[in-house]
Amino acid sequence: MRRRSLLAASVALALPGAAPAAAARRLQVWRDPNCGCCGGWVEHMRAAGFRVEEQLVASPAPARRMLGIPADLLSCHAAAVGGYALEGHVPASAVERLLAERPAGIRGLAVPGMPLGSPGMEVPGRLEDDYDVVAFADGPAHRVFMRFRGGQEA
Repeated sequence: MRRRSLLAASVALALPGAAPAAAARRLQVWRDPNCGCCGGWVEHMRAAGFRVEEQLVASPAPARRMLGIPADLLSCHAAAVGGYALEGHVPASAVERLLAERPAGIRGLAVPGMPLGSPGMEVPGRLEDDYDVVAFADGPAHRVFMRFRGGQEA
C-alpha cells in the first residue's frame, strides 16, 4: 500500500502544471496573534483549500514593505500567494480568480479597511457592507478587480 501511495504522489508531481498549482495554493500570512478577524480570514482561506502558513508578528508592516503593498490600501493583515501580494479581507473567490487569470500588470489585491461581512468580519445581525477588491500595480494607479456584498460577489 505504501508503494502505491508513493507512486501516485510521483505521478501527480510529474503532471504538467501539478507543482505550480500546488505552489499557487500556498498562502503565507503575516498577522497579529491577538486579532480574531485575521484568524477568521485565515480559516476562510483554509476552507477554500489554501495551504496557510501563518507568521504571527507584532506588526505586519515589514511584510507589507517587502510585498510592496500601497499605504492607501491597508487593512489588518498581509499575505502572499502565487507570486501576488494580498492585503486585508480579500475573499477566496477573488484570489482564485486572480490566480486563474493572472492579469498583466497586477501585483496584488487588497480590501482596504475592515468591511462588515467580508471574510473574517462577519457579525451576526449586522448588515453586510458593499466593498471593492482593489487590484494594485507599481505606482499610484489602482482599479476595482471585483465587487462584493459581504462574502458574495455583487
